[in-house]
Amino acid sequence: MDVLCVIPARYASTRLPGKPLAMLAGKTMIERVYDQASLARIPKEVLVATDDTRIEEAVKAFGGNVIMTSPDHPSGTDRLAEVALSYPKIDVIVNVQGDEPMIPPELIDALAKTFEENPELEMATVKTPMEKEDYDNPNAVKVVTDLSGYALYFSRSLIPYPRKKNEEFHVYKHVGVYAYKRDFLLKYAALPPTPLEKVESLEQLRVLENGTKIKVLTSDFQGIGIDTQEDLDAANKLYEQKEKEE
Repeated sequence: MDVLCVIPARYASTRLPGKPLAMLAGKTMIERVYDQASLARIPKEVLVATDDTRIEEAVKAFGGNVIMTSPDHPSGTDRLAEVALSYPKIDVIVNVQGDEPMIPPELIDALAKTFEENPELEMATVKTPMEKEDYDNPNAVKVVTDLSGYALYFSRSLIPYPRKKNEEFHVYKHVGVYAYKRDFLLKYAALPPTPLEKVESLEQLRVLENGTKIKVLTSDFQGIGIDTQEDLDAANKLYEQKEKEE
């Protein structure tokens, strides 16, 4: 099974313009993400997909692989599908977000291995236990799964809802790293947006609404997705602390 790891990277960002080129402990964020993804053992190649020449030049400068894609894609999934068209011999594509510089390489390998264990699988993603302070945060996406670990639903609202306040329950946060069978990715990207997807503004609901199962792995990785200058400052502090400990 041939696996490709793709990191979509756009220069434009409403809250943090030029985010992929933001400096994180002496390296650009895109290089930090690329370094982590390159530690994964299963993918044959790690590739940055961008529509901006500044990012292309930065990736080439640190020796990374990069491909230019159309600037007109409405989503990262569409950008990923364009890459898939250029790699017809690839079986599985793992999509790592360009603002997750601490993504564990073992998690990338675990997603890839899931397809080896289940040849019928079309798509997989990850969940992690959610902190209580994020229960009412619509930017922290929740996911519930069935007893076999397949997604039942993703929502920006709290799910499950604790009807009995004294009953113990678990809330899981969706971690935005995905893996797809290449052929399925191309079909998925070609599907029109679905009603629940539009209401929640969550692309993965398009998959569920069209009747395809999504395997959800459980991880303790919380991530430090960087969307604002405050997030970037916090990430730099984490790196500084990590370097001191080492």
